Amino acid sequence: MKYNKIIPIVALLATTMSSCDEEKMNWYKDPSHGEVASSELPLQLREAISRYEPLKTYVSDPNFKLGCGVGLTLYTDNEPYNQLVNENFNEITIGYLMKHGPVVKSDGSLNFTNIDKLFVKTDEAGISVFGHTLVWHQNQNAKYLNSLIADKVIVTPDDSEKIINILDNSDFENGTISPWGGWGNDSSRKVSEKGQGYSSDYAMILVNPKDANSYSAQAAYSLPSELIVGKTYCYSAMVKADVVNTDFTFQVQNPTSYAGEGYVSGATAVGQWVLIEGEFECTKEGLTRLCINFGKAAGNYYIDNIKFGEKNENVDKMLNVIDNTTFETATISPWGGWGNDSSHKISDKGQGYNSDYAMILVNPKDANSYSAQAAYSLPAELEIGKTYCYSAMVKADVLNTDFTFQVQNPTSYAGEGYVSGTTAVGQWVPIEGEFTCAKAGMQRLCINFGKAAGTYYVDNVKFGEKKATTKAATRGVQIIPLSDEEKALLIGNALESWISQMVSHCKSHIKAWDVVNEPMREGGTLRDGTESSGDDIFSWVKYLGKDYAVTAFKLARQYGNGDSDKLFINDYNLEVSEAKLAGLIDYVTYIESKGAKVDGIGTQMHLSLSGKDANGIANLKQQIDKMFQTLAASGKLIKVSELDIALGTASPTDTQFADQAEMYRYVIESYKKYIPQAQQYGITIWGVSDDPAEHENWLPDDAPNLWDASYGRKHAYKGVADGFAGKDVSEDFSGDLQY
Repeated sequence: MKYNKIIPIVALLATTMSSCDEEKMNWYKDPSHGEVASSELPLQLREAISRYEPLKTYVSDPNFKLGCGVGLTLYTDNEPYNQLVNENFNEITIGYLMKHGPVVKSDGSLNFTNIDKLFVKTDEAGISVFGHTLVWHQNQNAKYLNSLIADKVIVTPDDSEKIINILDNSDFENGTISPWGGWGNDSSRKVSEKGQGYSSDYAMILVNPKDANSYSAQAAYSLPSELIVGKTYCYSAMVKADVVNTDFTFQVQNPTSYAGEGYVSGATAVGQWVLIEGEFECTKEGLTRLCINFGKAAGNYYIDNIKFGEKNENVDKMLNVIDNTTFETATISPWGGWGNDSSHKISDKGQGYNSDYAMILVNPKDANSYSAQAAYSLPAELEIGKTYCYSAMVKADVLNTDFTFQVQNPTSYAGEGYVSGTTAVGQWVPIEGEFTCAKAGMQRLCINFGKAAGTYYVDNVKFGEKKATTKAATRGVQIIPLSDEEKALLIGNALESWISQMVSHCKSHIKAWDVVNEPMREGGTLRDGTESSGDDIFSWVKYLGKDYAVTAFKLARQYGNGDSDKLFINDYNLEVSEAKLAGLIDYVTYIESKGAKVDGIGTQMHLSLSGKDANGIANLKQQIDKMFQTLAASGKLIKVSELDIALGTASPTDTQFADQAEMYRYVIESYKKYIPQAQQYGITIWGVSDDPAEHENWLPDDAPNLWDASYGRKHAYKGVADGFAGKDVSEDFSGDLQY
């Protein structure tokens, strides 16, 4: 940017300067003025700062990297932000979205969408990207990594149970609803009075005070692990209510994005326990929350015997007597039917439930449920006192809350064993139930579908006597912990998978990486994996030992651009902890003794002037000088990797602005003085502006950067430019003030 416009302020400034050619501008603070923003800096200072060239203009070495730590989406999507960065810097480092946590998916594969979008922008701008960071203990996809080394859980399911249940306290017989929670619509959740459960003491009561959307009131359960894409899962619960709710729904959800799937709705009955159940195939990642949606109708809902888990594919709880249960003969024989001008036929090929064929039942007009029936003659009369089961998969183009199975006497038409389910539009749902035969002459199975006009697909129809079960004897859970050797192997493979994929994908755009980030404790010893736990905390050293960094550097070299890449180790507080600095340099020596090459050392330099008087600032400067001297003696490339200077306030005074500018200038001058040019990789300013949106996760309520929240240049901008120029640039400005 060239400054070639004369502005009226010239006359005003001429009264305060004897000669702009010969004298340095004098900056002052009005003692009557309190805290100021950068737009309120003394007029002469603001005018001087406005006349500075872009920062990279003042870097004389063409190989020197003047970098900026940026938000990836801000850089790609915010044009003023993008232009400001491109104009002033020749390298960028992404603060978060290139780390393990946001890139590695739940199956270990990598999502490069944001990264590729970034590379389009940097290629256009001709600006380089510094890779940050490959191996750290924070910002990791810890959930995925921990899942690799979790104890093996071997469940031997009861063959009579359709669901390999993973819920604790399924029957609420401990007198609590824990670990269930919930929210929404002023609803509540509690345990019932004793004796109110389904054939038991306790149930969970959900109270919805007013009609709303189904999802407006929810009960929620955090699942022990993320569902696996491609697997089939089942819900099952007994539900009783004081209101009919045709949209009482189970679903699973991503607790971060709130994306859901596997919606299975049922209809509650007033004062009567009904079974609501269903199954779905998982197609989305990140599903770790089970929800019950009960907001549709105001009322009280009793829930008991709730189960959720992977489908037990071996289940067969009935002695099926139905021929042609799957219709794969391409006929519906021996099914027939009648009533309400309905029809019964075989589907087109490919329309079955995970198969070729299904039976299609077409009801042309609304009527009673039994007005349209499909019928099957059973091979023998049912026996009074025995328990029989129905099951089928059903899909429809209409919601029918009274799609019903029954058995019938074919002579008297007397019926019993009515089990109703709710169909779903365009979705296969299981409808099943059981009953104990109480009447003689039952020898016909009927499906009643006359309630709602529509087309119904029916598949996998089964009917027969219920199998006897001995649940306690056949079910078991075995937990087998992995050995340390097994864990090391799995985590080592995960490290290679991450680095190989990331570096290989980025190698044409990235020629320098932070390979290992923050490996040292403050006292100079290596972190040992005892860091606090969290969703994004995972300590590679805990499982791979001291050589984890050796492996990381070798992998980065192997899958990148070989020796032409510059690979760094990086840490913070090196200017204030001599022990930590010495420990880091010793660790570099160790890594290289194991055959891995470390090109450079990064010192973050997150400095703070908060609470420091003149003596405190002078002491900090001495520490900075000493650090650079020690780093220079290592012989490695030295990078100031994350430089910012906090002030402890979001509204600094002009004195604080000046102190911040002076410290920025001092750091740059000290770096240039003590680090030989051959070892100077560059300096990265951490962040662009003081906009709160850039500081939600780092230094909130502070003003550490070179631009204010409106992208106005701060005094610190001048400090950085003067530091690189090696002089006060404004001393060369002419008396004709231009911008």
